[in-house]
Amino acid sequence: MRRAGYAEWTKLRTDVSNSWLVLGVIALTVAVGAAVAMTSRCDTTGCGGDPARLSLTGVMVGQVAVAIVAVLMVGNEYSTGMMHTTLTAIPQRLTVLFSKATVLTAVMLVAGTVSVLGSLLIGRLVESDRGFTEAHGYTALSLADGPTLRASAGSVLYLILIGLLSLGLALVVRNSATAIGIVLALLFVFPILAQVVADPDWQRHLQQISPMTAGLAVQATVDVDKLPIGPWKGLGVLALWAVAAFTAGGWLLRSRDACPSSV
Repeated sequence: MRRAGYAEWTKLRTDVSNSWLVLGVIALTVAVGAAVAMTSRCDTTGCGGDPARLSLTGVMVGQVAVAIVAVLMVGNEYSTGMMHTTLTAIPQRLTVLFSKATVLTAVMLVAGTVSVLGSLLIGRLVESDRGFTEAHGYTALSLADGPTLRASAGSVLYLILIGLLSLGLALVVRNSATAIGIVLALLFVFPILAQVVADPDWQRHLQQISPMTAGLAVQATVDVDKLPIGPWKGLGVLALWAVAAFTAGGWLLRSRDACPSSV
């Protein structure tokens, strides 16, 4: 397992595009979160704003870069024929699978933590000037606050789960462009459908099964009881999506030939 993990880490870090994409996760998450925090306002008591969630809005954009990194870990190997070499060197295919997942999880844990802490720091610095003050019922963002800590840790876990979901789907379809398209569709089509459907019950159901909408419920620190699904339950829904994709990808990795043309 150690040898397989080191091989996956070497492949990931020696590809310059991966380094830029990981930096992109951090840059996009922090930049978008900062932009939202600096343009949001709370002019009255009980304005309904959620400072933590506003600061962490960039996670919604950063997840795209996470998905691309995860997909390319598999897609690049299939497109270049490297997967055949990988499986020849390490015949235990589940070892290859879990090595990729472990390296991806470690990288996204670091990138996600830096992104989330950077976003919260900027939010703490600017949101008090935007009306999120004690006079309006808000305290400064702090990890000592339980809901804020949950939103922060949950956001990091969210990015990791998006990576594992994307990795699993890439193993299923074995094509980078197709896998990225499927991941983005899963993330963004459900929220669009929820807006189009007129029936409130169906809207709620779509939000409850949507990987992104349900998963990002973990960021809420205000009016949590009004959410279509609870914070940790929502993250659990995303985890189920990730487990399903990862399991399917692992099963197909074991049962199919390494050559994409054999699909």
